[in-house]
Amino acid sequence: MTNFLPLVEKFHSLQGEGFHTGKSAFFIRLAGCNVGCSWCDTKHSWDKEKYPLIPIKKIINEIKRARLKGASFLVITGGEPLQHNLDNFCEAINIETSKEKQNPIKIHIETSGVSKISGNFDWITLSPKRHLLPKNYFLENCNELKIIINDQKDIDFAIDIKEEIVSKYQKSSSKLNFNKLDKKYYLQPAWKNEQGFSLTVDFIKNNPEWNLSLQTHKYLNIK
Repeated sequence: MTNFLPLVEKFHSLQGEGFHTGKSAFFIRLAGCNVGCSWCDTKHSWDKEKYPLIPIKKIINEIKRARLKGASFLVITGGEPLQHNLDNFCEAINIETSKEKQNPIKIHIETSGVSKISGNFDWITLSPKRHLLPKNYFLENCNELKIIINDQKDIDFAIDIKEEIVSKYQKSSSKLNFNKLDKKYYLQPAWKNEQGFSLTVDFIKNNPEWNLSLQTHKYLNIK
């Protein structure tokens, strides 16, 4: 089991994107990424060799402190956080944050879905990329689908991914467990991309099952 993780940064802020926008959250950014999007705004996190391996116990202590200060959930992000086995990390978080008659802190993860699932999560944000498709597990089990829009090909990709999710639901023999109706669908224009913004707004205006996600933390100039 993994007892050390390459930590890029940790910070307490507001969730800036998707369904939980505006809520107090504690962020853990892990190093390492095998997806490599050209427009990525956290390329500094790709090389895990640049960052120290931190004991998970030390990271959990930071999570507990942030919770005392008002963080309502934890977000594990990257890089691509599921390049690491998170079974031990999530189990330890649940144990250590449920002491003193508290419920465990909610654990959210933001992933491209290209790696095998590990860990246990209360919320999965799937942000797939068209050059490296996600595994079926994430199509079936994500809580929200969030696709970054740079150009028309990304719009087409979003349509295809949503259709694949719906198709899997319709073919599933355990529809009650698939939970399609609870999924949230988001398009997020790439930062400072006028074409992406225009395409996103026009598409959502005509496809109301989709929602707009903005990087509100950047507009607010906060972490």
